[in-house]
Amino acid sequence: MSTQDWIAGFRTPLVNPAEEIRLAESREFAGETLRQVVRLAGGGSRLRVRLSNRYAATELVIGAARVAPRENGDAIVSADEHVLRFGGATAARIPAGGEIVSDPVDLAVTAGTDIVLSLYFPEPTGPAAFSQLPGESGWVVAGDHTGAGALPGAEETTSRYFLTGVDVFTAAATPVLVAFGDSWFEGVGSTHGANRRSVDVLNARLTRGWAVNQGISGSRLLSDQIGERGLTRFDRDVLAVPGVAAVWVNFGINDLILAGAATAAELIAGYTELARRSHAAGLPIYVNTIGPFAGAIYPGLTVADGLPVRTEVNAWLRDSPLFDAVFDVAAAVEDPARPGFIRPDYDSGDGMHLNDAGARAMAETATIPAFTETPTPATV
Repeated sequence: MSTQDWIAGFRTPLVNPAEEIRLAESREFAGETLRQVVRLAGGGSRLRVRLSNRYAATELVIGAARVAPRENGDAIVSADEHVLRFGGATAARIPAGGEIVSDPVDLAVTAGTDIVLSLYFPEPTGPAAFSQLPGESGWVVAGDHTGAGALPGAEETTSRYFLTGVDVFTAAATPVLVAFGDSWFEGVGSTHGANRRSVDVLNARLTRGWAVNQGISGSRLLSDQIGERGLTRFDRDVLAVPGVAAVWVNFGINDLILAGAATAAELIAGYTELARRSHAAGLPIYVNTIGPFAGAIYPGLTVADGLPVRTEVNAWLRDSPLFDAVFDVAAAVEDPARPGFIRPDYDSGDGMHLNDAGARAMAETATIPAFTETPTPATV
């Protein structure tokens, strides 16, 4: 029996470029190289890359693909660059709605390694499935420059396209925590490119395994509008993650402030269903209370109507026996002098998202035993 296996070292969920509500605009590529940076949550002796043509109406053609450690900015460590192959070929065609996994690459990586994925698209891609606000830059340049050491003059983008994950070959017993939720996981409000999201902060504290980030900014538990609803994407974005051993949940704000806002009863039913499905799969589930949002500066939100519902749902969460633990993020980041508002020193400036200090405070509420304790050796 092998003691090693493929485990998720990085994950990023994608949204439909034709979403009803868009926080960023997708784009098409044609005759261009796209270079993207990935911070790995965990390492291994080899890696493989996952690409998706989800939501597309046309075939996606990958003309060339390479992976390498990052030097800085858009520059790679050329001496350790590797060509990606797909079924032995250096090019690939992904059908509309399809997914592909690269062949393994003999590139040893560790937790915290930044790797750079370069993709060349020789034919028009159509609007790309993408992560809207991943908190990391990418670069686009005309022509096939997948093997270039750097891309001077390239256009910078702050979204991530086609990429859904990186797997690493490591100890089969490595546990993966899936952070499943919204922008408070994806990291809106934290410093761009600095990896100071709440999930990053938690990873620095874990002594076993690691956490991968399946947060979508604007995501709702109960409704589609910005990405598929949490209850719909749970199987793909949690249960299908290789190595998943537990799930950490943060939803609620978007369910309460966007059009068609949920009632307390509806949100409670949604959380209850998440707990049922997690436990049915043998996974512990850890849930955050819903953070404050009274200071949200964006127009058209149902903030006043959502605040009392938040209070009711949080009271239920704090007392609920359905979860393996409830982390009181709301209490940790709320302004004691102004209930419903984020503390000024934790507010990113928009009244609805946390800055770096707030993300750290959020992460510090989380204690997850299986990831911080040394397992007891099995007896024979």
